[in-house]
Amino acid sequence: MVGAVPKLRADTRADRTLSVAHGRALRIGLISALVPLSLALVQCGRAPNPAALAANSQANVQVVAKTNPRAANPQVASADTFEDRFPAPQFGERFPSASESFLQRQMSDFSPKRAVQQQPQQEQAPYKVASLAPQVPYQRPPREDLTTLVSMKSSAFPYFGNNPASDAPFLNISKGDRRGHRSYSGRVYWQDETYSDSRVLMHVPEHFDVRKPGVIVVFFHGNGATLERDVRDRQLVPRQVTDSGANAILLAPQMAVDAADSSAGKFWQPGGFKRFMEESANHLAQVTGDPNNARAFANMPIVIVGYSGGFLPTAWSLEVGGISDRVRGVVLLDAVYGEMDKFASWIESHRSGFFVSSYTRYTARRDRELMSMLRQKGISVSEDMDGPLRPGSVVFVETGDGITHRDYVTRAWTRDPLKDVLVKMSATPSLALTRVASTNPPASSR
Repeated sequence: MVGAVPKLRADTRADRTLSVAHGRALRIGLISALVPLSLALVQCGRAPNPAALAANSQANVQVVAKTNPRAANPQVASADTFEDRFPAPQFGERFPSASESFLQRQMSDFSPKRAVQQQPQQEQAPYKVASLAPQVPYQRPPREDLTTLVSMKSSAFPYFGNNPASDAPFLNISKGDRRGHRSYSGRVYWQDETYSDSRVLMHVPEHFDVRKPGVIVVFFHGNGATLERDVRDRQLVPRQVTDSGANAILLAPQMAVDAADSSAGKFWQPGGFKRFMEESANHLAQVTGDPNNARAFANMPIVIVGYSGGFLPTAWSLEVGGISDRVRGVVLLDAVYGEMDKFASWIESHRSGFFVSSYTRYTARRDRELMSMLRQKGISVSEDMDGPLRPGSVVFVETGDGITHRDYVTRAWTRDPLKDVLVKMSATPSLALTRVASTNPPASSR
């Protein structure tokens, strides 16, 4: 027990000695680590010189010799310089050429397109451009007419219902799997060749503005016609609409394809014309690029133009179409071959609209019969197109022997008769059809 104390003291001193030594070693290690770090931190506050940047890159002797062939010691001068690794950009790299640049556009390019109002010409304010001629007047990018063909379910054909004249199926003949229609002349037209085209020609003039009072012209072509060959290219119906300057668009459904047949197809059905116009409104909205336009198109007044055999779909659209109140004008071009009672009924009950029938000697008898029917009803009839079209105008115009039925759409009482009607219509402020039913009707009409 006596010898245990000295041994304990010796162990204690040894532990203190080891602890002191361990502390010294720890301090020395910390100092050794902090000194280089402090030096590095000091260097961080200094901008590196080009020599230091070059020294950090192990350059290739061949590259150095190529960039600095006069160097006395290629090994020493082998490092590439800052300029070598980060060359100054050339002008073409900083500023791309015109062909590489994005097209510069004005904010007006992204605004809704609308027709320019006819106002006195004013000097346009110039704007500055990077050009040798800094003062250049702004010019709106030109627009073009839009003419297209759209397939529609509500168009005249295909049609699998009855013929109302006989209450018999329209497709009244078959041969194997084929079905067809025997016309009044006895000729057979097959459904797959003559009654299967559901396309509609839509034409929107470049100046058309959906926000202004406008009208939809529905054109029913005659016998032996196609939309492209005849309505568009020979009869020039889209061009007449555009050249009139009226705020009007065109719809022309394909009837019997290139056949001597006036069948009305789906326009025979009650509400058929209404369904056609409702579907057309949605397609026109898509064509004009704004789905919100559908409501405006669905309320626009309508002018129906029937040429030759187009009298039949015209008459039935007025009689059972379901929207005869939207029809503000009817134009018949050598087309009164029958259905006089339907035309007389519409004229009598729609005195705010106008009616025009131009005829040759081939349809003169029926036109005179229709005039007599109207006069018996107390309706005033005019027999020339020299005066303006007014609400309630009823005009019959006989054309001379030099005018042919085939060319009647482009030459009747005048050249381009459809254009003439639209011009007269647009020039009459009191005509009801110039007051389009807008998407926001006035408070007095609610």
